[in-house]
Amino acid sequence: MERVIVLAGGMSYEREVSLSSGRRVADALKQVGMQVEIREADAGLLPLLMEDPPDLVFPVLHGAEGEDGAIREVLELLGVPYVGARPDACRLAWDKPTAKAVFRQAGLATPESVTLPKAAFHDLGASAVMKAVLDKLGLPLFVKPTRGGSALGASVVREAAELSTALIGCFSYGDVALIERFVTGTEVAVGVIEVDGEPTALPAVEIIPLGESYDYTARYTAGQTEFITPARLSPEATEQVRRTALAAHHALGLRHLSRSDIIVDTDGTPHLLEVNVAPGMTETSSLPLALHASHLTITQILSSL
Repeated sequence: MERVIVLAGGMSYEREVSLSSGRRVADALKQVGMQVEIREADAGLLPLLMEDPPDLVFPVLHGAEGEDGAIREVLELLGVPYVGARPDACRLAWDKPTAKAVFRQAGLATPESVTLPKAAFHDLGASAVMKAVLDKLGLPLFVKPTRGGSALGASVVREAAELSTALIGCFSYGDVALIERFVTGTEVAVGVIEVDGEPTALPAVEIIPLGESYDYTARYTAGQTEFITPARLSPEATEQVRRTALAAHHALGLRHLSRSDIIVDTDGTPHLLEVNVAPGMTETSSLPLALHASHLTITQILSSL
């Protein structure tokens, strides 16, 4: 393999994160002698792929452009090989309520939740709908858009009066809200990579934000979050989160790499929140941290993929 195109950037809210991840992927592949160029998924991409197809495309697009399956569907149409999940699997993982339904069918614990569009609050009366949500799920809650990443539009609700503000913030990033029962415990990220075609779970990365939650600022600002790898879990819980991440990877039909976000409660039970098909590769992203803890380099793994 000689020539690789890394897709990064895009027009989503996560553009800067994608560019940072893309540069790191490109640098890693260049270290093993590959010819790499970073490209945007714009009007010039398809003519390039058709006229001068690369040996491989490595999508590092975050947000809808890179994770909803559309760009990968186009790569399939053109017959261009690429790293990462196939389109159908991306669509399953991208829509969080759908993914949660898949998790439940696979016997994986995931927080109880309700999914409601903005129109429901407008048409049925926001106060009445919010009261029904609170009566059903109680407090605290976690509110986030059903589609998207990097915790954009996501917030913790600890008092009933905070739910309205949380929903307004959520709807600024999407028209449908996923409202989950908040699980107190240890937050971990578990990466899965395929080594010789076999999915392998990396050490869990424990996430300790300095603020109230692991929001966008905490994720991508150095010093705002403490990461501990491997996570400080019991041997039993460590094995359970490993099995959970692998089961989620299989249940969604993913390939090559993924990252599962999990809360381990005080009883040691893992609660699967969501799975990302395009894990971040920045300096503060959990997957590179887990690789380092495994005595693997990002260059080794990315070039292998």
